[in-house]
Parts: sequence; C-alpha cells; structure tokens
Amino acid sequence: MSIDTSYLNNHPALQSDWIDAPHHLSSIGDLSLELGGQIKNCSVSYVVHGELGDHSKPLVIFLCAIGSIHHRLDFLINQSHTLDIKNTRIIAIDALGNGFSSSPSNSKEQPYFQFPKFTIRDMVESQKKLLDQLGITHVNAIIGASMGGMQALQWAVSHPDFMDYIIALTPMSKTTAWASTMTRAARECLAPHIEMNGSYDPDTAWLAWLPTMQMLAMRTPKQCDEQFTDIAQIQNWYEQRLQWWKGMNFHPLDWIYQSIAYDAHDVSQTASFNGDLAKALRSIRAKCLISVPSLDLFNPIEQAIHSASLIPNCLLVKLDTNWGHMAASALDAPSTEAISKAIDSLTGL
Repeated sequence: MSIDTSYLNNHPALQSDWIDAPHHLSSIGDLSLELGGQIKNCSVSYVVHGELGDHSKPLVIFLCAIGSIHHRLDFLINQSHTLDIKNTRIIAIDALGNGFSSSPSNSKEQPYFQFPKFTIRDMVESQKKLLDQLGITHVNAIIGASMGGMQALQWAVSHPDFMDYIIALTPMSKTTAWASTMTRAARECLAPHIEMNGSYDPDTAWLAWLPTMQMLAMRTPKQCDEQFTDIAQIQNWYEQRLQWWKGMNFHPLDWIYQSIAYDAHDVSQTASFNGDLAKALRSIRAKCLISVPSLDLFNPIEQAIHSASLIPNCLLVKLDTNWGHMAASALDAPSTEAISKAIDSLTGL
C-alpha cells in the first residue's frame, strides 16, 4: 500500500505522548450509508505500528474518539505486554468525519454541507472495507475510548466473529439523553460560526465549545477544583487550550457531523435486532472489557455498566478516579496503569 501524505497539510504537531508512524490513505470506493446516499470516493486514513506482515504477532485495531485522530490511544502503547509494539501489530484507523478519513472538510466531491450524514455503523463498515482491502479477515482485539469504545461495541455486534476481544473505555452501547444534550449544546456553540463555504474564524468558533466539551463534559467538579485554585488559573488554561485546539486543525463542521452520528448511536438498531438492546448485546461473542470512571459527565457510567451486565463474557473495570471521561487518556496515569493491567489480564496476548 502506497503512502500518501498530500492530505496531511493540516496535521497537528506531534505531541509528547504521541507515537509517530507513516500515514496511509486508502480509497474504498463509494460508501453506501445507513441513512441513504453515499460518500463518494470514500477514503480511510490509518497508521500501522509494527510490521503488518509479521503474522506471528497479534493484531490489534485502535479506534478514534469524537474529535480525535489516530493518535488517540497512543498513551496505551507500550504500557502493557499486550500493547508493546515489540510483541503486537497495531492498526490505528481514523473515523469518518475526523478530517483525515473522508469528512465534510476534505471531500472534493461533497464539500462541507454537501457531505451526507453518516452513523457509527457507517464508520465501522468503512473500517471493515479497509481491513478487507488489507487482506485482514480476523483480528485479536479492537480497542476504543469514548466514541472509539462505541465503535468497538458496534464492531462486536455487526461482525461478532471478526475479533477475539473488545476493549471499550468510557463507552455507550446506546447514546443516552444526557450525552446527546451535551453534544447538542456543543453543536449550538459551533454552528453559527460556520459559513456555507466552510469558512470560520477559529478564534471565535471554539470559545464556547471549549468549556462545554473540554471541561464540563470531560472532567469532574472535584478534578477541576483541585487543578484550578483561583479564577486566573482557569482563565489562563482556557487561553492556552484555545491555542492548543486551534493547532489541532479540527474543522468545526467535522465535529458537528461526528456528534450527529454520536447522538444516533444504538447497537440495537443493527440488522434484525429491531431495537432490542439486550438481544443485540447478548449476541456478542468476543470477550469484552468495559472500563468506566467513578463519574462521567459525558457518557453516563450507568449505561456502560448496564451494557456490561448484558454481554455474555464481559469484565467491568471501575476506575477510582476524579478525572471523569478523561480517565481514558494520558492525563490519568493511575487509570492508564489499571486499564493496561486489565487488558493484559483479559487477553493474555
């Protein structure tokens, strides 16, 4: 597979906890969508850690969270035996709508508001087509956090024999009213700032979105108050965070499209399950690990705990942390250690 870097002009600078790897972009043809229509000339971006052709080593798939790219789970690499890239091959796949794989911001055929709406099941099917192209018919594990964990659970329902293990961190199998309220509030922050031609001013577009999504949804009151002891500290943090987020070069319309897919997520709408969530989750054949923090103000932990109770072979790991949704990130080192140990314990890879 050839390496195409021409689409990466807006790639953010490598961060301290990111692990670099060559970027690949694969055309999977026109992708028919669950809600109707197609993504024309759909492309899927991905990176590979390790030697993909070395079939003596386990193969793990990493999936992206909302508003993130293929570096999202880099914080787990080399933290456990399972995810040590001396022992394991990893393919990290960019989700539809993240600005790397086909998205409103990068589509030549269907730019910006002409881009069709897609679902998390469409994300999974785009990933399946990519893996088909790579000649991959089975993987050892699929791992994701937040929307990545939601995709992982969808993989387990849509393609139950494709993987041995599913690791879903801070996920939902069906988006709750609370979570969809969070994303709706964030969309309302962004939508007025986007012109029909896709142009926007990043200095104003992200101002209200940042406290909504990167503080209120991602953290907990206790963690916030422990980190920031006066108003000047948090004001400085927001100014620094704005510059950091602008450096990510994420287009607000891409985030809006991904958030719409987020809201519609429900594994029970797959195939013949007809809205029966218990039936859909009981159909999962992979061994699963679901991890939740003590409190999650984005994806309520009650939904994940309920999902874990319905999956036939599922280990539920409750993290003792104040970091909320960000427990599944490099910010929370004790949770990273606990998650890594649980992955090793589950998989034994």
